[in-house]
Amino acid sequence: MKQKALLYAADERRNVCNVATAAFPGDEMSKDLTTSSIHRQNILNNPFALEKIREHFAFKGTDFENEQVYTKAQVAELLGIDTRTIERYIRNHGDEFGTNGYRVLKGKSLKIFKLHYVSDINVGDKASSIGVFNFRSVLNLAMVLTESEKASEIRSRVLDIVLDVIAKKSGGHTRFINQRDQDYLPASYHEFSYRKLFTDALRDYVDMGGTKYRHFTNKIYQAIFKEDAAEYRRILNLCDKSRTRDTMYTEVLDLIASFENGIADQLKQRSEALGRKLTEAETDALFVASESNPFIRPYIEGARTRMASRDLCFRDALHDKLEGYIQSVPEVDFEKFLGETSKSLMERLDDEETLSVFRRLKDR
Repeated sequence: MKQKALLYAADERRNVCNVATAAFPGDEMSKDLTTSSIHRQNILNNPFALEKIREHFAFKGTDFENEQVYTKAQVAELLGIDTRTIERYIRNHGDEFGTNGYRVLKGKSLKIFKLHYVSDINVGDKASSIGVFNFRSVLNLAMVLTESEKASEIRSRVLDIVLDVIAKKSGGHTRFINQRDQDYLPASYHEFSYRKLFTDALRDYVDMGGTKYRHFTNKIYQAIFKEDAAEYRRILNLCDKSRTRDTMYTEVLDLIASFENGIADQLKQRSEALGRKLTEAETDALFVASESNPFIRPYIEGARTRMASRDLCFRDALHDKLEGYIQSVPEVDFEKFLGETSKSLMERLDDEETLSVFRRLKDR
């Protein structure tokens, strides 16, 4: 089984689209950071992009409590605005800025700050509190600020840097960024195994022609992410030779495998109980019942959120039917797909540690 899985993966490697970068609808540069909190947070959660952005701009701040901080006056000078404009944006976006590092110094922190820095940065020593930005929250402000030409220039450059970082970190193939997850190959192996059980069950227990395989595969896709295979391929702009499941995230593959295994078992039990093969309508009813099972609903919701959010962030692909599930991508996902543990599929297939995982799976 291990050899089949490896040959299967190798065959699919040869069939992938030969593209240097993903060719998805839309463009990173078309994202309006002033209006989209999700696009803003996706940048601010990306530690690899933030590192390059920080190096590029090199804003001079004040070292305080292990980071560079900036007073309102310093930020006003950096962005070419007055402090009243900053205060207005803090009123309107305070929660978002706070999430990304803006804070108001009081008590002990304020005393320490005043003791060492007030004379250097022209802040009144009688102030009962002082608001300070870190680099991340300065960038956050620049993303929403519409009255500043400097902020506009920062946004434009930031988008260029983010696009460049993701392309370089993913090897130029964001279409298959899902495969960089260290758990992808085991998930793909499991799904491949359960797929065979599922298709065998359709063959043995469902009274339909050859169209049943595509029909009920689409039922699984629609149950999990509300799209059939054709819709999914259109949104990700897959070429004819790209296998649909090669682009799916580990969590989605795991859920598909669960569906396939569960449905296969139900088909067998129901068919044997009736003493005949099931009709299309009877099989459809099993799918409906599986989708509405309360035990699996949380996993469906989670898979939808991950797929919709990650595809918008990494692939610039919008799943219209899942728009309500889109959230900002957490920092852990950038580590998963762009960090030290991420590798391309070809690298993993040449890795002895990966091969040992397949040996353990085979021996179960």
